[in-house]
Amino acid sequence: MLLTKNLRNLKKRLMKSKTVVFRKCVSCGKIKEKNGLFRIVRNKAGSVLLDKTGHEEGRGAYICRNKECFEKAFKKKALERSFRSGIEPEDKKRLIEETEGLG
Repeated sequence: MLLTKNLRNLKKRLMKSKTVVFRKCVSCGKIKEKNGLFRIVRNKAGSVLLDKTGHEEGRGAYICRNKECFEKAFKKKALERSFRSGIEPEDKKRLIEETEGLG
């Protein structure tokens, strides 16, 4: 009886595995795991920044963690479309500098 109870408890713990969250890249359109993408946020003040925690307030967009996808997002104006407004040139420079070391 003790063995079956332990097996049931083990089974319950295994069944409660974490769900994997997927997001779509605004640049290439590929669906990937959330932790494999950068989250870019436009906050209430209007500034655009890299969300390192994943919990910043504001409208967010996800981009793949490679340089080509990031450049393509700026070229296609995918971030501007996602945020429904333009991005300042200094915000673009800052984003590129921040993501170069993290990619």
